[in-house]
Amino acid sequence: MHNLIPKPASITISEGGFLLSSETKIVSGTEGAIRAIGRLLAEYIEQHTKLNLAVVDAHQNLGNIHLILNGDTRLGEEGYELIVDSYGIRIQANSPAGLFYGIQTLRQILSANQSTLNLPAVSITDSPRFSWRGAMLDVARHFFCVDDVKRYIDLIAHYKMNRLHLHLTDDQGWRIEIKSWPKLTEVGAQTQVNGGGGGFYTQEQYKEIVEYAKSRFVMIIPEIDTPGHTNAALASYPELNISEEAPKLYEGTEVGFSSLGVHMEVTYKFLDDVVRELAEITPAPYFHIGGDETHATPKEDFKTFIERMQKIVYANNKIAIGWAEIGEVALNPQTIAQHWQGAAYKGAKEQGNKFIVSPGNKTYLDMKYAEDTPLGLTWAGLISVKDSYNWEPGSYMQELEESDILGIEAPLWSETLVTMKDIEFMAFPRLPGLAELAWSPKGLSWDEYKLRLAKHGKHMQALDINFFKSPDVDWE
Repeated sequence: MHNLIPKPASITISEGGFLLSSETKIVSGTEGAIRAIGRLLAEYIEQHTKLNLAVVDAHQNLGNIHLILNGDTRLGEEGYELIVDSYGIRIQANSPAGLFYGIQTLRQILSANQSTLNLPAVSITDSPRFSWRGAMLDVARHFFCVDDVKRYIDLIAHYKMNRLHLHLTDDQGWRIEIKSWPKLTEVGAQTQVNGGGGGFYTQEQYKEIVEYAKSRFVMIIPEIDTPGHTNAALASYPELNISEEAPKLYEGTEVGFSSLGVHMEVTYKFLDDVVRELAEITPAPYFHIGGDETHATPKEDFKTFIERMQKIVYANNKIAIGWAEIGEVALNPQTIAQHWQGAAYKGAKEQGNKFIVSPGNKTYLDMKYAEDTPLGLTWAGLISVKDSYNWEPGSYMQELEESDILGIEAPLWSETLVTMKDIEFMAFPRLPGLAELAWSPKGLSWDEYKLRLAKHGKHMQALDINFFKSPDVDWE
């Protein structure tokens, strides 16, 4: 029980346990979502123990693993109970999401006991602190294929994160097919930082990512960054430029030099089409509009633009999210501000809007661990594994109360990241700690967590994660 991340809300360890064997069955019933969770659990068990367990419908009392929807509303929509005793294993929840998170905890217990297959007797009752437990992946600076995104979904979902924010567009590349504006991908998707080509997702591929994420209870949140970070779009369509001349495609890393034409009606025709097409294939109720680092957009123009962009998003039945600079603008009451740096978030607080907290000096997974880290940047500082964990999200932001905060999101920008192994190296082991801050009850201690993380290293190895062996931790 000493390697579980995130830390469950309640753990009671008892005498005895349950011996897993080839005769054990996973009893899931016939309901489709629960059956799928049962099959996923069977995959986990085979990976960690080599046992190939049957997933069955029939009710069998003893010696099996039972997945049960019990209607216990006290567990909420994502909580679960996990009981291991001599009679078997029971995972109970009020919803399929809760069962999914229960099998993630069971997976870690299996991993720690795979040499004996004897699972210790335990009773766990668990539910999340925050509803928004997110990761962000920048596929614009460097493009990552569908399989890479699926891999990241699997990893974040295992740590009970339930949002993946995809940064789909930037100066260096446009990564999502928009059928009414085909040159966005014909032209704007062809580059990335430092060259080497680019890439994009067709709408069918994007829907594949969305469906895969749904099977892991992860919501895909698309971001079309506006009005800055738009060079790829401007290079694709000259009419979007005030000069009506297309700039060259861009493979650098500087920011703040591009802007859509705020007073041009074609800009809003373009954005309405983009939002409409993407909203139609995005089940999530959210749409991220960017709004950061708009140095090339005059301040009054920025206000005009964000107010109008919000209307486009709400007209397409989505809730707008923007980086916290939007706090300087009149916001729809539903609009969500995502803090990353600066004080602009205070304007959103004054208007009563809710927040996602992503402080750059705590949650930005692309920051170097130390000066000699071979990947990453340093503009927000060096973020050790201890630094990324050792803060209290409910009170970290001046003037924000916990009731203002939907949750935490951990962004991973890709200026220096080219492969999936690069992503894993920068995200792990910081991402599990941030996931714990989002899930587990407040009052966590670094001194206690680092002991669990030391034991958890073997589990990350079992998942074939290319993680950084931080000197903050005495790895076992």
